[in-house]
Amino acid sequence: MKKSRLCREYRTKYGMEMPTKSLARIMYKEHPLLFTNLEDARAALRVIEGKSGEQLRKETPNKEFFLEGERPKNPYALPKSEEKEYLPYIIEGPQRIAALFDVHAPYHSIEALTAALDFLSDKDITTLLIGGDFFDFYGMSRYAKDPDKRNTAEEIKIGVQLLKTIFNELNPEKVVFKYGNHDERFEHYIWQKFAEIPQLTDFEEMKQINLETILRNRLGKDFPIDFVTDKRIIKVGDLNVVHGHEFPSGITSPVNIARGLYLRAKANTMCGHSHKTSSHVETDINGQMITTWSVGALCELNPLYMPINSWNHGVALITLDESGIVDVQNKRIKNGRIV
Repeated sequence: MKKSRLCREYRTKYGMEMPTKSLARIMYKEHPLLFTNLEDARAALRVIEGKSGEQLRKETPNKEFFLEGERPKNPYALPKSEEKEYLPYIIEGPQRIAALFDVHAPYHSIEALTAALDFLSDKDITTLLIGGDFFDFYGMSRYAKDPDKRNTAEEIKIGVQLLKTIFNELNPEKVVFKYGNHDERFEHYIWQKFAEIPQLTDFEEMKQINLETILRNRLGKDFPIDFVTDKRIIKVGDLNVVHGHEFPSGITSPVNIARGLYLRAKANTMCGHSHKTSSHVETDINGQMITTWSVGALCELNPLYMPINSWNHGVALITLDESGIVDVQNKRIKNGRIV
């Protein structure tokens, strides 16, 4: 019996998840006369898996068991897991990125957004980064609500119009739309209704109701937008961009928001969420400088639910060059002017 045929039979019998060395051990134990030693059995398996060099890969006619990347490891045949892989969204350079946080449409500040667009309009923006809470979704809040406020459909209509206007003014190559806690209100509200009326999930079409689908339909199929959900981090070179709600216990600090962000992230990071402009710099034991930034909001500063606060308007410009170096301009906006 040829080694390759036996290897294929055992790989079929034990599945692709069985590690090569574990399968080789079984083969050598059951066929000691066919293989010189354990390593001989393992080498025979590596041939049918396409892991014995480029030349043998080309010469092997049957590529059924070829592996790309590492084999999923489950030697104990544990039950299938619902575990999801948490991966960052990566923006590669070179880029000039307009970072807008906390617009809270339809409660956006026209004065602040005008100042932000004036600042960004001549910067040759390549990517528009919406850093979270572009929508407010007041009507879906768990807090007490004013019944006279705008409804959800109107909020989305205004938000889409606003996003198109910003896009047309800056003319970026693409938009990266990260969900903040207010944007997530829409998804959570839908989930709640599904829980209250489980029969809704009997219809496959109902399961497709989410904010991304609605926005893609309203913006049009040619609108270049990526959605970043599930509290995923955005990476721009060595800069991490979060909304701020990703940290369960918050990032408030006795000094400033950026210091609180440093204490949680321990890496170069930018956030919104707290509606305040701040920065913090520390050098670690290896002499590595770490900087964190919080960016001001672009919404109304004295909402009915919290008219007294220490918020401010702001906008950020992130530049990523070919070598991966990141430069951040974190600007405050006061009385409609960049300061």
